[in-house]
Amino acid sequence: MKKILVLITGWAFIGVGIIGLFLPILQGVLFIMIGLIILSTEYHWARRLLDRIQARFPGVARVSHEAAEKAKVWLRRLRRQPDPPAT
Repeated sequence: MKKILVLITGWAFIGVGIIGLFLPILQGVLFIMIGLIILSTEYHWARRLLDRIQARFPGVARVSHEAAEKAKVWLRRLRRQPDPPAT
């Protein structure tokens, strides 16, 4: 269930990013990068694409690395099992 939520969230960011490329009020590239960071936890092709973008654009690499660290914390919180009840 949580994997499905991660995939839906990642693809939603990609979709909003694509829409944002055509609308002046959304930062399309930012949303696409966030979507790739989220999807890279589940898809190898997304990880490879993210690595190629980071190699080509070092400034983007720094920002995406910071965003990836934040996303990892978010995903860990999302995937964490609930604490067992106290006895």
